Amino acid sequence: MDIIVKTVVIGFLGTQLDMGKKRRWRPTLSLVQHDHFPVDRLELLYDAKFHRLASQVQREIEDASPGTEVLLRNLDLANPWDFQEVYGKLFDFARGYGFDEDRERYHVHLTTGTHVAQICWFLLTESRHVPARLIQTGPPGPEDSAAKFDIIDLDLSRYNALQQRFDQLSREYSGQLKGGIETRNPAYNAQIDRIELVASNSDEPILLLGESGTGKTELAERIHSLKLDRRRVKGRLVHLNCATLNGPDAVPMLFGQRRSHTGVAGTERGGLLREADGGVLFLDELDELSPNVQSLLLHAIETGRFYPLGSDHEVTSRFQLISSANRDLRQMCAEGRFRPDLLARLNVWSFRLPAMRDRREDIAVNLTHELDLSERKLGTRVGFNTDAQERYLKFATDPATPWPGNFRDFSGSVRRLCALAPRGRITRAMVEAEIATLTEDWSQASTDEDFRLVQDVLGDAAREIDPFDLVQLAMVIRICRSSGSISEAGRSLFSVSRARRKTQNDADRLRKYLAKFELSWETVGP
Repeated sequence: MDIIVKTVVIGFLGTQLDMGKKRRWRPTLSLVQHDHFPVDRLELLYDAKFHRLASQVQREIEDASPGTEVLLRNLDLANPWDFQEVYGKLFDFARGYGFDEDRERYHVHLTTGTHVAQICWFLLTESRHVPARLIQTGPPGPEDSAAKFDIIDLDLSRYNALQQRFDQLSREYSGQLKGGIETRNPAYNAQIDRIELVASNSDEPILLLGESGTGKTELAERIHSLKLDRRRVKGRLVHLNCATLNGPDAVPMLFGQRRSHTGVAGTERGGLLREADGGVLFLDELDELSPNVQSLLLHAIETGRFYPLGSDHEVTSRFQLISSANRDLRQMCAEGRFRPDLLARLNVWSFRLPAMRDRREDIAVNLTHELDLSERKLGTRVGFNTDAQERYLKFATDPATPWPGNFRDFSGSVRRLCALAPRGRITRAMVEAEIATLTEDWSQASTDEDFRLVQDVLGDAAREIDPFDLVQLAMVIRICRSSGSISEAGRSLFSVSRARRKTQNDADRLRKYLAKFELSWETVGP
């Protein structure tokens, strides 16, 4: 059954015009006297001093248009010409209203109220805090029989003070995306400002790229919160880790399953795409998506329609998309491991989050943030002794400190220090022990990663290679896999020594090195 969409108008009571003293035309009453614009509900904002007038207008409108419901909304203004007061109270009104755009179409009547109120209405509709169109009415002209009724726009060029307040609100949204952390990295701050604009004004997919631990999941959650605030979405965030979409459960997990598919009671599933209806679907670790699921997902994303398993009827789900990936998706497309058409659909807005090593000036403020988080979780305030904090920050900001897990490593490190702090104080000795733990863990992880890479090429023969050779060979394999030719790989590997040699056959040098391990360019190249 089709949903009947109601027309709702919101506006101020005209304390002069609606009395009808200056002319017979009364703007609020005229709203319901246009045959082409039936009003289902009129919400009239009025000051308590004018309650009698508001009640009179209510009765007259109900007599003139019995199908129009009139709601009186008390909104007292000490000074209706004060920008800050008017905007603040209308902003609070909008935040608490509960707009339902699926069932109602909203309009704001601009003719009544001060010019300040008109500008505030314009800003609130432009930012979609009030998801409405603007209406301007006027008395009939000398040759007209009907009153004027227009959808209008406003020129805000003269209202710089209010525009500055709107800009301040935009900065608050950017701070929301940064989790309230006053970051100092100019490139990152500029990127967050751009994401705020995109999330506030566009419903197109957003792709977040970057190494593991750079905060992609947290940013996706904050983007969803921002979209809720800006009324771009109404539903919740559905988080889907694409690495889990393997095996026979992948399709029912995504698209749902009817009981008829198995014939077994209790096997029905709604599906994550259906759960995301009206909200945001977050495709985490997109680079782990299997080719089969890529094809199925593309159709659902493009059309908003899909068949649950065991169903003969399509279901519809409209959602916005955020995706994240750790690996280079374009390289995966070139290698045939990712669909170019799916990437094109998800890559309308793409943002690469910088690694922690590229944001070392933000480590100190993130340390303060982590201490605040620990206080809320532990129920007690934890702080560093002065020498301990100096030592920890010196280590954390040192260019030689790799932070391979980025902010995830950093957060775990601070949480350990806080949990072990005697009497809420982190000492220099504790910091030295934590640094030793981190260094050992990273060294072991690096060695394991090198071994897995070499084992991928040599198999069990990798166990017979000395640790010194293992590290060197792993680097050579990485360079080869990222180079377009053996000559390019050779130039990268021998870039320093080649300047001192009379002959510069880098490709031949690389072939001889690989031959020591019974390898060739064909076996290790891209």
